[in-house]
Amino acid sequence: MPDAALPARVLLATDLSARSDRALDRAVQLARQWQAGLVALHVLEAALPDQVLAWVAREGQDDAAVVARRQLLQDIGPQSLDLSVQVAPPGDVARMACDVARGQGCGLLVVGVARNEALGRFLLGSTAERLARLSSEPMLVVRERCRAPYGRIVVATDFSPASAHAVRTAARLFPGQELLLFHASGNPLPSDRHGDDASARQSAAHEEAQEEFTRFVAGLGLPDPVRVGTRVQPGSLEGALTRHVRENASDLVVIGNRGRGGLLGTLLGSTAERMLDWLPCDTLLVRAP
Repeated sequence: MPDAALPARVLLATDLSARSDRALDRAVQLARQWQAGLVALHVLEAALPDQVLAWVAREGQDDAAVVARRQLLQDIGPQSLDLSVQVAPPGDVARMACDVARGQGCGLLVVGVARNEALGRFLLGSTAERLARLSSEPMLVVRERCRAPYGRIVVATDFSPASAHAVRTAARLFPGQELLLFHASGNPLPSDRHGDDASARQSAAHEEAQEEFTRFVAGLGLPDPVRVGTRVQPGSLEGALTRHVRENASDLVVIGNRGRGGLLGTLLGSTAERMLDWLPCDTLLVRAP
């Protein structure tokens, strides 16, 4: 019996190319894990004028859907899955994906990295970046191969309400998994001419962050079965978090997103861009309500 707290449907935005295979495999894995339906959206790329005209005249529309569904079923394999395939004409992929997700009641959007470039450069000005701004549902950006369910999950936090919502969402989507809440305390300033000790200030900042972590976790209101750990690291968020992910082979990083403000809004082009650029694992963007 599916858990009512889990998504009833997962939306996969795919161009049906080999570069989307990792996102497809992860979307299938999550849909099966959650006993959810999978909605696969394929938006036709702008093509030759006669092909566009044929679509407008509804000539070849059914053929395109049949081909897309056949390829998806072949990629998914013989195991049963509640699959719905939608093929749309060329257009605003991000807007179409949001409309389909809303209309189909999808609780998660899944996209892949489109090119062999760093994730930050891929997101900026792209469909995924627009989706992060437009979608009210969590969005999963897949970079790694799907070898197993997510095990090592890290939630980046700055103790804000958006971070708290990201933690609660991760706890809801991955029940039974321990969550590591990660905070970067920043770099201490160099010692000043009065002999101020930088290491002492770093230690004080670390203790202050630990105390704030205690208050933050207590205010989350998580149910007893949910297990959380905390980690405070000195340095910038993008550098400290990326180093932690690599050293600990983390599977997934969860980031709170305030839409046009906050981590993925006002900081696009600076901290968040560099962090997404460097993260070597999958990333779940959770928009605050």
